[in-house]
Amino acid sequence: MTARVLVVDDIPANVKLLEARLSAEYFDVLTACSGREALEVCSRERVDVVLLDVMMPGMDGFEVCRRLKSNPATQHIPVVMVTALDQSSDKIQGLEAGADDFLTKPVDDIALITRVRNLGRLKMLNDEILMRAETRERMGLGPAECLADAVGPEGGHILLVDDSRRTAQRMVDMLARAGHQTVVESDLQAALIAAAEQKFDLLIVSLSLANADGLRLCSQVRSLDRTRHLPIIMIVDPSDEGRLLRGLDLGANDYLIRPIDRNEMLARVRTQIRRKRHSEQLRTRLAESVELSIKDALTGLFNRRYMETHLKALVEQSTATGRPLSILVADIDLFKRINDTHGHAAGDQVLQEFANRFRRNTRGVDLVCRLGGEEFVVVMPNTDIRRASMIGERLRGCIAGEPFRTESGHSLAITASVGVASVESAADTPATLFRRADSALYMAKRAGRNRVVVEAA
Repeated sequence: MTARVLVVDDIPANVKLLEARLSAEYFDVLTACSGREALEVCSRERVDVVLLDVMMPGMDGFEVCRRLKSNPATQHIPVVMVTALDQSSDKIQGLEAGADDFLTKPVDDIALITRVRNLGRLKMLNDEILMRAETRERMGLGPAECLADAVGPEGGHILLVDDSRRTAQRMVDMLARAGHQTVVESDLQAALIAAAEQKFDLLIVSLSLANADGLRLCSQVRSLDRTRHLPIIMIVDPSDEGRLLRGLDLGANDYLIRPIDRNEMLARVRTQIRRKRHSEQLRTRLAESVELSIKDALTGLFNRRYMETHLKALVEQSTATGRPLSILVADIDLFKRINDTHGHAAGDQVLQEFANRFRRNTRGVDLVCRLGGEEFVVVMPNTDIRRASMIGERLRGCIAGEPFRTESGHSLAITASVGVASVESAADTPATLFRRADSALYMAKRAGRNRVVVEAA
């Protein structure tokens, strides 16, 4: 999905020029000719990036930016301040108003597209985090507000590659004043090793190294699994447009032109660190979502969906190779009586402790699952029926051998009935295997509970 950019300028010719440049790169462009109109557009439309002229009559760009950033509905929209005056005071005022980046008129095409693309991707990442956070909140898994902004402390861990000691020290000092910690390397191989072995938020690499090619480092960083998501900012000379374009093609995220302006550098650094942390947060949430889809929320054991998928693969492997495979189905005896007598909270605590005892008394290769309700399954690879019966007896004993204690102070005597079955022939399927184990479980129930029964084919 392409980013939607709002261009705000009171001079129609400027608006048309920026609109044409952005449209040529397939951005979706909206326009506004005043600060008030810009606020109205942002309130009713999806906007990914705002290009905001500073000098406008009525309400200037700084005031528009402050209002956007103070409104919870629009505070995550990145704002690029566009000014005709390359004044440090303007950039400081823009940063104080909440601006994310700066462009100076006349706007350079490379700078325009690079900045808009970076901030557009950052906005889309943030939108995705917000959407997933809201989904988690609806599911009762945590408040949305603590997820969207959980991108760590403001300061970042930065790797700077530059063989000019004076330039490097100047940048280290500027970054330190903004709360960033910087490691300096002058050797490309040492820098690559450091990037792979340490957790950095950003790589800044000079393309003017005396005896090495900074572009090669960019390429190597992008090719390694451990560093491919590390943001890269290049430092280039004003006349080095060819290498700048090559670096962007190789996957560098942004660039700084010498001489380096402190406020511009800090704005670029902040954007890239935020983007990396948002990306990491998304990957973490994705991993958590996958885990939620295969884990039982109450006990932390694998759920039925995962068990059925995994059991199918194990049965196919067993019938193809002849290796033994057994399953055990266990059911807590008279569980309804626990809920009726002591309440559902106590019932949940029993289920959790039951799962913990099963987990402690099975091997790492065994798959322990909660099938649903008070019924549990253990899938045991490379385990024949005799060994499975012994494991079933051990599990039954660990349940009955010690009372279950609830938070309300009750001590409950809990027992379980267990049914065991093994793969008997090449014709066996997960359904037939489970059916035999389930049949053995009901035989144990009918025989008086608190026992293990083995069902043969």
